[in-house]
Amino acid sequence: MYIVILAGGSGTRFWPLSRTARPKQLISITGDRTMLQRTVERVLALRPKRILIVTNVLQAEETERQVAGYRGVPIDVIAEPVARNTAPAIGLAAAIIAAHEPAGVMAVLPADHFIKDEEALRETLVEASHTARNGYLVTLGIMPSRPETGYGYIEADTDLRGAGPFPVRRFVEKPPLEEALRYLEEGNYFWNSGMFIWRADSILAEIAVYLPDLARSLDAISFSGDVWELSDLESQIETVYSGVESVSIDYGVMERSTRVQVLPVEMGWSDVGSWSALPEVVAPDARGTVCINAAAHVAIDSSDCLIYADARVVATVAVHGLVVVSTPDALLICDRERAQDVKKVVEELARQGSSSL
Repeated sequence: MYIVILAGGSGTRFWPLSRTARPKQLISITGDRTMLQRTVERVLALRPKRILIVTNVLQAEETERQVAGYRGVPIDVIAEPVARNTAPAIGLAAAIIAAHEPAGVMAVLPADHFIKDEEALRETLVEASHTARNGYLVTLGIMPSRPETGYGYIEADTDLRGAGPFPVRRFVEKPPLEEALRYLEEGNYFWNSGMFIWRADSILAEIAVYLPDLARSLDAISFSGDVWELSDLESQIETVYSGVESVSIDYGVMERSTRVQVLPVEMGWSDVGSWSALPEVVAPDARGTVCINAAAHVAIDSSDCLIYADARVVATVAVHGLVVVSTPDALLICDRERAQDVKKVVEELARQGSSSL
């Protein structure tokens, strides 16, 4: 099995800790290893043939530095010259793998997700690989624990099979609460994890059907005698990315293909999409507060806060439901219920031409 890690995101909802050159996957939300390093480490026990990390040119150097210490599995860092969403990134990785082993099974994983039960993930990837070898596109569906309106869902045809994989009926965008409640009751809807398992030639065949322009660009790549000398591909990658459209693999292929199956899994998963997700990663204290990287936290009549303190002493007095993030050059204070709107701060700073991005 090959592992492809998508590490090109910007993580704007984790500003000011996450920045353009050091986005969410390259920082530690919990104060120890970065999210990228955790992603690499959780798959090493699978002994993959190779790990390919697709990032962007601004983050490539730091990405290489963070994975330089891992031994036993070759790790390649592929730098995208511009952001083009997930379909070109996945297509490029598949083309590289197929040049070496067309039927090679590849697992595609985001670099910035949290998984509590890592052994469950590994077992599920192995199980999914058996289905993928038969030409199916397998996606992992998270067993929902609540009527979440912030995630996409996958509706599965669960009528004829036991534990799955199940044929996918449709993908659903983030639903209103009433629909999310219905999905939870019906039991055949799963959160869309953004994790995929398939053969390299299978996903390339589907890209050729549904994204023919991208397929033609990938077909034009000429590989040298040693296909893993990826530095030889830099100019060709620039050519590919200069002409392809920005499109997600979900919209471009998965929502249209008839070969998609979903494998449900429970593994303590979170996409850690914003500061409000911290309690899914770090257990809150008795007052419902999560405090990370602080020298100390003194709470007087305060509760349900999310604090990242940059090694400072933090005191909160009679405040509730706040996000407080302190870095050397910026301070964020926001209502915990509005944590998703931190991305608007980044957008406004960009409009102002600020250097704090």
